Amino acid sequence: MYDVVIIGAGASGMMAAGRAASEGRKVLVIEKMEKAGRKVRITGKGRCNVTNTRERDEFLSHVRAGREFFARSFDRFDNRAVIRFFRDEGVKLAFERGERVFPDSGKAWDIANALYEYGAEAGAEFMFHTTATGIRTVAGKVTGVDIRTRKGYERKVDCRNVIIATGGASYPATGSTGDGYIFADRLGHRVESVRPALVPLVAGGDIARRLRGVKLKNTGVTLLVDGQAVAREHGEMEFGSRGLEGAVILRLSRMAVDALIEERQVALGLDLKTALDIPTIVARIGREVEADGELTVLGLVRKLLPAPMVPVFCDTASLQAEAPAASLTDEDRERIAALLKDLRIEVADYGPFEEAVITAGGVDTADIDPETLESRLVKGLYFAGEVLDIDADTGGYNLQVAFSTGYVAGGLGGGR
Repeated sequence: MYDVVIIGAGASGMMAAGRAASEGRKVLVIEKMEKAGRKVRITGKGRCNVTNTRERDEFLSHVRAGREFFARSFDRFDNRAVIRFFRDEGVKLAFERGERVFPDSGKAWDIANALYEYGAEAGAEFMFHTTATGIRTVAGKVTGVDIRTRKGYERKVDCRNVIIATGGASYPATGSTGDGYIFADRLGHRVESVRPALVPLVAGGDIARRLRGVKLKNTGVTLLVDGQAVAREHGEMEFGSRGLEGAVILRLSRMAVDALIEERQVALGLDLKTALDIPTIVARIGREVEADGELTVLGLVRKLLPAPMVPVFCDTASLQAEAPAASLTDEDRERIAALLKDLRIEVADYGPFEEAVITAGGVDTADIDPETLESRLVKGLYFAGEVLDIDADTGGYNLQVAFSTGYVAGGLGGGR
């Protein structure tokens, strides 16, 4: 008989296992993959953005769904506590722009290994290549878990508590295939619509295709839904092989995905000259023309944009590239300036779960006690991590959600 069986050896599951075992509980962790922390090992392009050092209220402002619910877990095990935890586990940390925290080695494996060792050294048992197939209950209380081993043998494991830490549906190759939603639904919990979040966007038209490989810094991007601006971000983006990518796009993707699901018109407006307003750009065009009487329209645009963008911009603005820049009318100059401040790109679709950093939606937090993360419907059943309807911006916020909720669930109703 185990005190607790944890389904999933990801960030939240391993944190829960370590805490529960360190407090003297008999713990079993069930993981379908061959090792613990598969998704942790590839997060942040293999570097692992562990958390973010922003102050409490600013940190929580980056949690997009389930903010008030998550605040209870954050207050129990916040970003400062996560930093202390990994330092205590022997992981040196580095602090980078945007208040982001990474392992100093630049290797996400160091984070995954520290989490695994935290649980294993405290006495938690791990079963790999093992799938949970069901959660058994009697009279509304957990009694055990049904499992299937790698060789296909079916077993019953008796336990007093279960923590579902199966992750979401993003990066399914790492084992996050939505199993937790099925368990929750079978036991009567509501599951909010699951969709990709922090995901590349697919552009319509040919602008993005022609700009493939171009990376932009210090770019302002406005998300427009049915022609109305609904959000704006500033930073880096890329015209990638899979669509529109980069930190700015990921931050805007959640709202874009929801709008696309509702079959609304979605577009992005790129501000390519964030430090300048339209009159200032028009004045600069005038100075460039006056300074060089031989300047062509193509040469003028080259002074304003990275080379790969020049032909695309000229075509979009309906400019005669070889015409003398001096021939541009006042209206032409205004049009060029306006397009530099708002280059529109239609958004036709979004990437699949295989390309999503996290999952939006999940187990409805109304069915969960925010103080303990225990189900309000089934005694002895707890939830942690991405399986819950909590999601946040890119920048270390989502791993913090996993660590905080894993820590609280691992306490199984106890205090700090």
